[in-house]
Amino acid sequence: MYGDCEAISSMGGNMVVSSETLFTSTFQNPNFTYLPLEPLPPMITKEENGSLLRGKEEMKSGSESELQETTEQPLKKKRYHRHTAHQIQELEAVFKDCPHPDDKQRMKLSQELGLKPRQVKFWFQNRRTQMKAQQDRSENVILRAENDSLKSEFYRLQAELSKLVCPNCGGPPVPGGVSFDELRIENARLGEELERVCAIASRYIGRPIQTMGELMPPSLELDMNIYPRQFLEPMPPPILSETPSYLDNNNLILMEEEKTIAMELAMSATDELVKMCRTNEPLWVRNNETGKEVLNLDEHSRMFHWPLNLKQRSSEFRTEASRDSSVVIMNSITLVDAFVDAHKWMELFPSIVARAKCVQVISQGVSGTNGCLQLMYAELHMLSPLVPTREAYFLRYCQQQNVEDETYWAIVDFPLDGFHNSLQTSFPLYKRRPSGCLILDMPNGYSRVTWVEHAEIEEKPIHQIFSHFVHSGMAFGANRWLAVLERQCERVASLMATNIPDIGVIPSPEARKNLMRLSQRMIRTFCVNISSCSGQVWTAVPDSTDDTVRITTRKVSEAGQPNGLILCAVSTTWLPYPHHDVFDLLRDERRRAQLEVLSNGNALHEVAHIANGSHPGNCISLLRINVSSNSSQHVDLMLQESCTNKSGSLVVYSTVDVDSVQLAMSGEDPSCIPLLPLGFFITPMELVNDGGCKDEANGHNITAGSLLTVGLQVLASTIPSAKINLSSIAAINNHLCTTVQQISSALSSNCIGSCNEGDNGKEK
Repeated sequence: MYGDCEAISSMGGNMVVSSETLFTSTFQNPNFTYLPLEPLPPMITKEENGSLLRGKEEMKSGSESELQETTEQPLKKKRYHRHTAHQIQELEAVFKDCPHPDDKQRMKLSQELGLKPRQVKFWFQNRRTQMKAQQDRSENVILRAENDSLKSEFYRLQAELSKLVCPNCGGPPVPGGVSFDELRIENARLGEELERVCAIASRYIGRPIQTMGELMPPSLELDMNIYPRQFLEPMPPPILSETPSYLDNNNLILMEEEKTIAMELAMSATDELVKMCRTNEPLWVRNNETGKEVLNLDEHSRMFHWPLNLKQRSSEFRTEASRDSSVVIMNSITLVDAFVDAHKWMELFPSIVARAKCVQVISQGVSGTNGCLQLMYAELHMLSPLVPTREAYFLRYCQQQNVEDETYWAIVDFPLDGFHNSLQTSFPLYKRRPSGCLILDMPNGYSRVTWVEHAEIEEKPIHQIFSHFVHSGMAFGANRWLAVLERQCERVASLMATNIPDIGVIPSPEARKNLMRLSQRMIRTFCVNISSCSGQVWTAVPDSTDDTVRITTRKVSEAGQPNGLILCAVSTTWLPYPHHDVFDLLRDERRRAQLEVLSNGNALHEVAHIANGSHPGNCISLLRINVSSNSSQHVDLMLQESCTNKSGSLVVYSTVDVDSVQLAMSGEDPSCIPLLPLGFFITPMELVNDGGCKDEANGHNITAGSLLTVGLQVLASTIPSAKINLSSIAAINNHLCTTVQQISSALSSNCIGSCNEGDNGKEK
């Protein structure tokens, strides 16, 4: 844990001690100077471009003259000489200050290092050529991304232009003042009205009614999508990772007649949820190999006949269904209140719900909960840019009911596509079938929660490292929802408790709550910033061997984060070690000190500790960074929270200045304190053997492992409109790769050490 304090420093966290020193380094982050890398060059402004180009021309002319001198020398047999580490270190030090030394400087270096002047001269020539090649490669990455973006825009505009002609005759739009777009809108409105009438009629006759769109093949492409799903020419494969489009349906509301249909569907959805939660075989069949329950789709279609289930499932969609049950430390009233309030729902599931809002309250219900029906929007994410987010509009209904002399709260989510078809679709298309939970009160403020997740997701390619994790339902399944809920309930209980002893300088219960709220905001900010939510565009780094490194930039001007241009890099790596071993290494400051890239030789001292869960790893720590620059007026601090559950673990931290901590401790609102968090997300996972993944030592398949996602953020410039420096991208990418390598090496050495201890014990 403590060694990771320097990870913040070295990785470029937002640790700032005072307002004067907040933005003094290249990344406007004093701790980034702890990186075992050369300092990053400053941002290149427009005024500096001219001098930079002139410098390149002079360097080119100088190199040509030097090469011409060498060609005039008589040809001799080449003798290769390998420089020593000391010689290279001294040459690198001089190169940083003077890339073009003159004859006197080269002669002096040759005498000091025992080299010939020509060797010194050639070394500097090669070093300048190497730097130029690295810069050219970085520029090519940016240019390729811009080129692909322009191509995508060209294809989109070309497709839009195709709509300006009649699809039947190829002529101009309809004359007489009526545009083709107006006909599209009118046709879509009539289609919605027809779907609504058919839905109403189907409920009374007990069978579905085909619409005109199903009886007749459409002659015109009259959809309401702003962008077509298919282009005239095939789209080129993009370099950027898949990012979901934002669902812009701000004007979506249900009319009065639709509200009546929605309430009737809510009753049917609640009945289906209760049966799915309480019925076992043949609806749910347990897989003997994995031990997990699998939904029998044929039995499900036979049991539930309401309109949403009458549509035939397309082969383009994959069904995900899961069920789980657990006991949480929160009563049913508080849980229901959290599900009804969109903001509280986001705070309860920070690692799953990226955004949520209540679009329309259709029915207030009794006391605001029982019988409450809301139109909701949610964006669900996985903590990696390699997994696309899932966006959906759905209806949420809460009802209290008695089942077999037990009083339950039922919270059910069901889609609108049964009677409202004007929604724009996301990428990939996500259809949330009746899902939710049953909540049963238990003694001492506990609740038993039975959760069911049922959805259809459009088949789209996912990065191979996450393919099994997503397709198996572990990414968005009921077990992950319940695991996060169980953990967050413990955290809320700790926040409200008054009898939990804390360690360190926490003067009052209000100061404790403020520190926990500040840490909660840090966790939520980290989760949102390392995923593909909100349409964040991530660029793949071509130098990564397994194609898992993604980088992005964002401009920040609001409170809560440092203002300016922020550079973020995320990498995911599969490790052949149990997820709890990786978590213990990264949360424990004594073990994390083994990682030179994270500690950099500096020690940490824990000045405050808050336990917020039964597991010792669930805690919040305030750490002091012991560096030589510390004084009574200058103290570096780090806020860190680590949390774990059966679905994964998080270790997140951010540097904070002393004044901000004192502000939170004094009871003031901590929402204005700027945080730039970074950290680790560890996911337990079983390796899917493809015939080549074998443990060569004993011939057995490797089955236990984990996915380690590392997220780094740095403030690249205090000017939001600044352009990112290519050297900054290379530096953060190199630091990210070095961090992953050292973590893997530390885990490997710990594993070997524990195995040796076990062997010695057997010999004794």
